[in-house]
Amino acid sequence: MPERKSLAAVRGTLVHSVLEKLYDLPPAGRTVAAAQELVVPAWAELRDEPGIAELFRTVQDDGAETDPNAPESVEAWLASAGKLVERYFALEDPTRIQPDGREQLVEVTLPDGLLLRGFVDRVDVAPSGAIRVVDYKTGSMPREAFEAKALFQMKFYALVLWRTRGVVAAQLKLIYLGDGDTLTYAPDEAELVRFERTLQAIWAAIERAVATGDFRPNKTRLCGWCDHQAVCPEWGGTPPPFPAEAAAAAGWQTLLPVVERD
Repeated sequence: MPERKSLAAVRGTLVHSVLEKLYDLPPAGRTVAAAQELVVPAWAELRDEPGIAELFRTVQDDGAETDPNAPESVEAWLASAGKLVERYFALEDPTRIQPDGREQLVEVTLPDGLLLRGFVDRVDVAPSGAIRVVDYKTGSMPREAFEAKALFQMKFYALVLWRTRGVVAAQLKLIYLGDGDTLTYAPDEAELVRFERTLQAIWAAIERAVATGDFRPNKTRLCGWCDHQAVCPEWGGTPPPFPAEAAAAAGWQTLLPVVERD
């Protein structure tokens, strides 16, 4: 069930691309001006992807006059992305950083066969061998009550790096460009062991849900961002039939009847 593209998500992709390309430049050349010059070429690579042109037409036709937060033009939208890029320089000095990896694929198979895989925005390795995991966010830093959820992703990366490199990350760093703030955390080995058990428990729950076709909805304030309210029971919708045959063909164990099709 595909998700519609949004201006915020596309802007996030654009800013991530600029910050990745920034570190292709020599340290002395990583200036605000140089970063701003990367915005338009990065947009040229992105704008022809399916759904993006239609997104801007929708904003122009339906959103610009009624939504005060909607950009009035592509130029204004690009300028808002440029402001996020500029704000990055108030949070880190890229001339002093030489990443070990950018947009790096990290993956590991746990002893029980569970495969963990993700892409890390940036991995820094100090001369001492200490690892820092960095993730860029184009939104604002969450309130303290939601920090644990924000760090879940970072602990996931830390677990994979620990299992593959044998080193516990010294720092997990979330950079929030929306309000110019950062969230840092230092995990320890015992915490990552507990987190691994948590992931295994989540996966076991997913396996049970696939076997029974019973995926319980969870209504929260985030539902306002969801494209699928029309087929969600919490919003009066009816989900499509569970694809038991596709699950079985993919190797999942299912208790639901599988209909053989010609």
